[in-house]
Amino acid sequence: MSMNHSDLPFPADFAERARLLGTSTLFEASHLPCAVDNDIRPVWAGAFIAGPAYPLQCSPGDNLALHLALERVPRGSVLVVGTGNFIAGYWGEVLTVAAEAAGVIGLVIDGGVRDIAALRRRGFPVFARAISVKGTVKASLGSLGKPFNFAGAVVAQGDLVVADDDGVVIVPKADAARTLAEGQARADKEALMMQAIEQGTTTLELMQLTQWREAQ
Repeated sequence: MSMNHSDLPFPADFAERARLLGTSTLFEASHLPCAVDNDIRPVWAGAFIAGPAYPLQCSPGDNLALHLALERVPRGSVLVVGTGNFIAGYWGEVLTVAAEAAGVIGLVIDGGVRDIAALRRRGFPVFARAISVKGTVKASLGSLGKPFNFAGAVVAQGDLVVADDDGVVIVPKADAARTLAEGQARADKEALMMQAIEQGTTTLELMQLTQWREAQ
């Protein structure tokens, strides 16, 4: 199954724009509760993801749903995987190779992963709650492609997932273009502020907070 980015409600250059803006700016620009639990972190430094979500839920300690998903996930997708916060090694090098073959561009999971050196070497971006050597069983179908609350943010298929060193945001697809545009406006405003700071203006002056100078 393929996915043409022109079919998505995102600008054609959404990934490049998301990388430049970053998750913190996009979160502020969204005005939505779209930030994921900050315990979900990149498993190797500098990992970055920007793409449409494919949500799925594994049963605790069971990764069969991941194997099934790789046969039906649209190419260009980000797997967003719920595990009920059960820590185990749901994902490793074998699934990474399979995901790359299926056109998956990244993984965000509220459980654990392993084979970190291989993930780093392959440059496959993974954001996880933990690293765990513990294996999983393959006995439950789980849930594929259905919306759910992922670590504090609702995720549905096609939502915009952006993940970087600051964290993970999941922006509803209907709000993605607006969020990117407002994020750019916010970044442009901050660039002017930083220029003014370099020229001697203080942050209190820029933010009209000078009345607090004598408060302490």
